[in-house]
Order: sequence, then structure tokens, then C-alpha cells
Amino acid sequence: MRRLDPTDPSAIGGYPLLARLGAGGMGQVFLSRTASGRPLALKTVRTEFGQDPGFEQRFAREIASSDQVRSPWTVSVVDYSPAGHRPQWLATEYVAAPSLADWIESDGPLPESAVLALAAELAEGLRAVHRAGLAHRDVEPSNVLLARRHPLLIDFGIARAADDTRHTRTGGVIGSPGYMAPEQVTAGISAEPGDIFSLGAVLVYAATGTGPFLHPGEDPSAAQLLYRIAHEAPVLDGVPQPLVPLLTACLEKSPQDRPTADALLERLEAKPGVWASVRPPGLEADIAARETELAALLEHSAHLPPESQPAPDPAPQAEFGPPPTYGSPIAYGPPPALPSSPAPNPVPLAPSGAGSAPGRLSVRTWKAVAAAGAVVAVVTAAVVTALAWPDGSDDAAGGNGRTTPPASASPSPTAAGNALPSSWVGTWKGTGPGSPTSDGIVNARTTEVAVTVTLHAADRGEIVGRQVSHVTEDGTGRDLGCTETLRLRETHGTSMVFEAVTSAPTDPSAGVLCARGNLYTLAKTGADTLTLGNEGSQTTGSPARLTRSS
Repeated sequence: MRRLDPTDPSAIGGYPLLARLGAGGMGQVFLSRTASGRPLALKTVRTEFGQDPGFEQRFAREIASSDQVRSPWTVSVVDYSPAGHRPQWLATEYVAAPSLADWIESDGPLPESAVLALAAELAEGLRAVHRAGLAHRDVEPSNVLLARRHPLLIDFGIARAADDTRHTRTGGVIGSPGYMAPEQVTAGISAEPGDIFSLGAVLVYAATGTGPFLHPGEDPSAAQLLYRIAHEAPVLDGVPQPLVPLLTACLEKSPQDRPTADALLERLEAKPGVWASVRPPGLEADIAARETELAALLEHSAHLPPESQPAPDPAPQAEFGPPPTYGSPIAYGPPPALPSSPAPNPVPLAPSGAGSAPGRLSVRTWKAVAAAGAVVAVVTAAVVTALAWPDGSDDAAGGNGRTTPPASASPSPTAAGNALPSSWVGTWKGTGPGSPTSDGIVNARTTEVAVTVTLHAADRGEIVGRQVSHVTEDGTGRDLGCTETLRLRETHGTSMVFEAVTSAPTDPSAGVLCARGNLYTLAKTGADTLTLGNEGSQTTGSPARLTRSS
């Protein structure tokens, strides 16, 4: 910890800032607290990510998804920023313990017994993450805390939200050079096998004090490290012999050749739970010193003037029942639409006194929805455009004040660049394979994602149509898809950005809750073809392109 800089704000999101904990690729990390004195790690998001049109929705979605993981190896999400707030932030419980990176820098590599125990503990942590249908995507030494009872995996919500191939193409690779998987380096693919590769690299670092793609005494560039990851064999000199075969398997270039977290635990001699008895000498004294420093800061903050006092504590987890069962088909969409969107039939906000800022859903409120028995499905459709209701029925859900489609197909007089091109008007269809492994948008295995998109003439800012998605759940055949009314949000020559201003279950009997506010990007790549861009809220296994059907 270190003192706040003079330029730091005194509070963020109603939570007072007490000290600086560090900084990373995503932003600053501060120590904060709730009104009851519970310590928090409050992480802000760098400005450039907040400027990305789709980041805010991904941020809220991934934080809510990440909070599904409840295990001894992860920290709990407490609160996060409301829509439109800058800087965006995330508050998690704070644990007074050094990161693996801090420990290795100050005390050197871990003893062999501690490395074996660390391997078992982190494999168990990843198994919990993967069973929830998620991937961490940024397993590296700074994101491993050497806590007293169990090592902890931290910081996967923000990294998941930012892990988008757009950033890779523009040079801002999401992930930690030296610990990223080859497929993440070369193709922007971040999934469960990538976590296993990163875990292998972290364990090499824990055992030797250097990563598997570094040579002693050198300081290579990020580009050099990424090249080695993709093309060169790892260096395992100094790794305890019992771990060499296992880490070699973790560091295979091909994702298919790596073990799963389950397989790792079967092969490890050490089992989760032995960490407390084999943790490195001196760690207990380090943790105790951090706890003493933390207690002093919390005591001092209790005497701050009233205007500097923190926001009320968010409602406790127990109020809404247990977290979702691992592997259950629950997905969390983004919070209510941005302020510029119409707001018919809104999802209820957090109850009074729940500690949630006005106008958004708290993490705990999302849990309330899930615990109430509803299967919460995000707008899963891969793409986005749509048509005003073809039967002429009320379009009240569109929020545009119309009760029937426009009488004329011609847009109102505006610059051509602000209207949907006439070549886009029509009906477009596509079918994708679904996903055999659930993802963070629809946390369910799916066998098919079918999308029908129909567009009519519209100017930027107007309702442009609707899309209907059918997302077939594996095993049950239930349709988890949503039907959205879409607004033309941005025009960029041959590509368009659409915003879902309303969303409802395609199958009303499926018990699905669809959230508004998703953004999608389509590009015209042929006379009769629309291609889905990397931006957007589409689920894994969605169609990559749509073909004109009329």
C-alpha cells in the first residue's frame, strides 16, 4: 500500500479511497471500505476502455457472470459502477495478502512442497471457474494472492470484459505477456484451455522465479515474449522434477493437448487443503503485518467527516439464497439500457436500502432474480437488425411513439451517411452451431443459434427493425432466445451499429428474462451477405454471417 496521490479523488461511487494498492493494464486499484468497515479493493477502468461503445455492456455482463463463482479460491464481487458513470469501477472484497508476483520479487521462488500445493489449489480454483461456464483469461502472478488458508484467483471480471479481438488488432493485447496461451496470442481466443496454459506458466514462475519463456537476466519486449509463446518450447530448468511432466502438458501449444482442471487434480500428488501447512516460511509474518496496516487505515477512516463516509453496505448474499449451481443454464445480461434508450417494462431495481446506486441493478439484485427461479438469459442473438412489427400490431415496446410501422419506406431528409442504406432493407437469416461448452453470455450448452433479421428504412437514432433469435438448449430443447426491437445507433459506410432498445423472450413459456441495451455490429460484405463484427453481445456459436432471404 502507499498513500493516495494529491490528484486522486477522495471517493469513487460513494466509497472512500484510503490508499493505493497498485496499478495494472486495466486501471488503478485502491483500498476502500463499506460503512460497516468491510475492506474493499476498488478497481477503476482506464478511460480508453470506457470509450469503447460496447465495453460498458460487456463490463456489466461479465461482472455479473463472474459473481456466479463462489468458492474458497475466489473473492466476492461487492458492487460496480452504474451505467454512464466514469470512471467505471469494480469493488471486491479485499484480502490482506501478497500476490505471487510480490512474494517472488521479495523472497524468491517457493519451496517444492509449496509449489505442489499451489498447483493443486489453483487447479481447484480454475475448476470452480470452469464449472460455472467461465474462463479467467488472465491467470498471471499478480492475479494470484497467497492468502493464509487458500491462494486466491482475482481480477477476471474486468479482463473478460476487455478481452476482445478489436484490442488485439489495434495493438493493445488483453492479457499478461509471458503468461498468455498461444491461441490467445495468435487468434484472440480465450477459453478454458488457455487458463490451463497460463496456470502452467505461473507455476514455472513460482518454482524458478522466472517465466517459461524468459531467459535469466534478460528483459525482452512484449512482442518477443508473444513470439516465443507461439513458436518456441518453454524453459523448465529449475522446475521440481515431479512437476515437469505435468507442466509440460499444461504448456502444450495445442489447446486440445492440454489437461483439464479435473485431469490436473487427478495427476497431482498434493491435494487442495494442504497449503496452510506448507506455505513458505515468512508468509504468516507478511500477512500479519498487512493486516495490522489495514486495521490502522480502517480505524482512521472511521473518524472521517460525514461527507467522506462510505455508501451503505450492499445487501448480504444470504438475503437472496445460495448462488446458482455450477453448470446450471443461467446467464446474466447487462444492466438496464443506457439513459438514452427508452425504458418500457423495466426490470425492478434494487430494493431501497440495498446499497445499489439509483438506476442500475446491483450484483445482489441479479442474484435475487436468479434465486427466484427464473432462468436469466441475456439477449443471445448473434446479430441485430430488425423490422417494425410486420403485422401492424402495436410497437409500443419500441419506445418511438408509433403504433404502426411508418407509412413510407423513405427516410426523413437527412444526410445519406446518417441513414440505413437501401441495400440493407430486407430479411436476413443465419444459423450457427451453438456451443458445447457454456459461455459467459448464455451459461448453458446450446446446439443451435438461429437468427432472423429484417430491416426497414430508418435514420440514425430511429427504430430500424427487429431480430428474432432461437437459441436451442442442449438436452432440454428449450429456446433461450430473445426477440429485440433495434435502433440504428451508428453508421460507418459499410458497417452499422445497432442497439436493442427492447427485448423479450422468443418463447414466452421458457421462463427467460431478456435484458435491453445490447450492441451489435454488422458489415455489408456482399450483395446478399451481412457479416457479424467482433463487437457486440452475441453468444458463442452464433452465425458468423446472415444471408438475404427476401
